[in-house]
Amino acid sequence: MLTVIADKILGNLVEINEITEINHIKNVYRLKENDEVRVIDFEYEYRGIIKEINKKNILISISEKKEDQYSLPFNIDIAIGLLKNEKMKLLIQKLTELGIRNIIPLKTERVVVKINEKKEKWDLVVRESMKQCRAIKKTNVEILNEIKRIKYGNYDKIIYAYENSSSSLNIKDAISKDDRNILIIIGPEGGFTLEEVEYLKSVGAIEISLGKRILRAETAAIVLTGSIINIKE
Repeated sequence: MLTVIADKILGNLVEINEITEINHIKNVYRLKENDEVRVIDFEYEYRGIIKEINKKNILISISEKKEDQYSLPFNIDIAIGLLKNEKMKLLIQKLTELGIRNIIPLKTERVVVKINEKKEKWDLVVRESMKQCRAIKKTNVEILNEIKRIKYGNYDKIIYAYENSSSSLNIKDAISKDDRNILIIIGPEGGFTLEEVEYLKSVGAIEISLGKRILRAETAAIVLTGSIINIKE
């Protein structure tokens, strides 16, 4: 069943007026009036019947409303050194599928790429990924930030992966069942500088090992996220 994202919900009526979404419903899936669709509004899941299809909007009558059953029962945010466009899109796609709450692109000392993609395009990747994986709560991609401007006090546990790590601590030992808000910090393709590592330690971040191999930044982010979800669930 096709998943669509509501623009407006008025009583038992959903309105879709985003052009890309309308085109997807009409011309890709070729849905017609009286066809059933799944609708999300970033809070709830709905089942509905298409009542009207126009050039400017689509109206859906809600037949069922459900609570969110797909979101993680805890929050994971990831701050990661800005990656090249296609790698950044892939990362956003996979982290959305895994249920990350916030993705924070970082400008670190060794980040060499510039933002060539607008945040709107990153948000579009999130929307498409949400529809594919049945997510309801939206993954937020924040604007470019810096290590020293992150609000570390919002987290129960802060962990970071470092390619020159001498730590023998693995993720299973670092994460507690009681940790409700977790921040993962991953360096850019060139890694963290020693100064950045020292700063992370000063704010209470825990250095963990991902093994002897050096992983790409996007791989490390996906591996860490999947490991934490497995431990917590």
